[in-house]
Amino acid sequence: MPLARSLSITSLNELPQWEDEDLPIEDLLLFEVSWEVTNKVGGIYTVIQTKAKTTADEWGENYFLIGPYFEHNVKTQVEACEPPNPAVKTAMDTIKNQGCQVFFGRWLIEGNPYVLLFDIGSASWNLDRWKGEFWDASNIGIPFHDREANDAVIFGSLTAWFLKELSCQFDDKPNIIAHFHEWQAGVGLILSRSQKLPVATIFTTHATLLGRYLCAASIDFYNNLDQFDIDKEAGERQIYHRYCMERASVHCAHVFTTVSQITAIEAEHMLKRNPDVVTPNGLNIKKFSAMHEFQNLHSMYKARIQEFIRGHFYGHLDFSLEKTLFFFIAGRYEFSNKGADMFLEALSRLNFLLRVHKNDITVVVFFIMPAKTNNFNVETLKGQAVRKQLWDTAQSVKEKFGKKLYNALLKGEIPDLNKILDRDDITIMKRAIFSTQRHCLPPVTTHNMIDDSNDPILSTIRRIGLFNNRTDRVKV
Repeated sequence: MPLARSLSITSLNELPQWEDEDLPIEDLLLFEVSWEVTNKVGGIYTVIQTKAKTTADEWGENYFLIGPYFEHNVKTQVEACEPPNPAVKTAMDTIKNQGCQVFFGRWLIEGNPYVLLFDIGSASWNLDRWKGEFWDASNIGIPFHDREANDAVIFGSLTAWFLKELSCQFDDKPNIIAHFHEWQAGVGLILSRSQKLPVATIFTTHATLLGRYLCAASIDFYNNLDQFDIDKEAGERQIYHRYCMERASVHCAHVFTTVSQITAIEAEHMLKRNPDVVTPNGLNIKKFSAMHEFQNLHSMYKARIQEFIRGHFYGHLDFSLEKTLFFFIAGRYEFSNKGADMFLEALSRLNFLLRVHKNDITVVVFFIMPAKTNNFNVETLKGQAVRKQLWDTAQSVKEKFGKKLYNALLKGEIPDLNKILDRDDITIMKRAIFSTQRHCLPPVTTHNMIDDSNDPILSTIRRIGLFNNRTDRVKV
């Protein structure tokens, strides 16, 4: 029986006993472990990024983030440096001497926290052995075809190895706290507890794994929380091993937290443990020194959005941007979990009502979600090129007009506005107008989707008919 279902937290070593209950923070090392450290997959990346400054300000040189090494991310986000703590450097060197690559540096975000990144590929030759050790510790088997779970085993094994090498240097002073996010990092927690490392552990779930799958399946999830056969549901979706990894992490952690009260209720039923603490997510928003500073930024970014709209809807720009509302929905591409399905249905009804009542308000909606694409849509690029060409033409004509007007005023004359523009100017403007003629509708996507026929957002747009027609008051 998997450790997730049979092992109680009290059967492992108890919470490490600090020599002094009022141990100063300077004597503690905090490690935050997540698959999304310097590696944007979903919202956890944003959670860690926005709280890094506050945590770094409080913990200083004793705060470290642990994540996976991906070269394309490190090149643009991390500045390499030497570890300031000799114990951390020694633990890293031990792992490096065994042929596993470890990268250390500062994450180039606000707060500049230290990051320790494990190269999964360089350690993959240990996979079979580590899967065996994980089975011995937890009775959880990992299928060979689940690459994400296999990577989680490598990442977790490296994390536990590092914490073991680090803790060995502190003798009887267990001054290490390790905070793990989500099941991808949970293997490190499970192995740390099974090896009885003197490390205080925290596990945070941002949404239960099985809950995500059940919600995506259009099941009335929250009204039936207490009625699900958890093992059956996880097995049918071929994620039983992942579910066991998550549940084991929850039950092995000294402290279990969730990010909202609704997730706490979900965890109680899905993972069979009530969280010890609910730690709501919050964004670290910069306080503006004066209201006008915020207003200036708002105006600047609104103008940039309007410029994009002018290019995207060229030839169909028969609505006033001053009477246009902009809506955005963004996040991981989970069609129903993120509410994109309800949002689209609401937009369809709103479009109908605005048309029936002949309302002059226009609503422009942005769906910002990562999906597989080939490249930019040619029609989108053409629209921005046409917009720039029109702007350059207008600036050129304005400059000539301005000079003639200026010279006339210097002479004390009111110029004849019918003659101030010559034939060449009229020709240039007519050619510019002809360039805005369009024989197709503005596209609903800025990129060429690889599988657009099966894309849920595009399929729904086709079904409800939001194609950016002139008569549509809702544009996508």
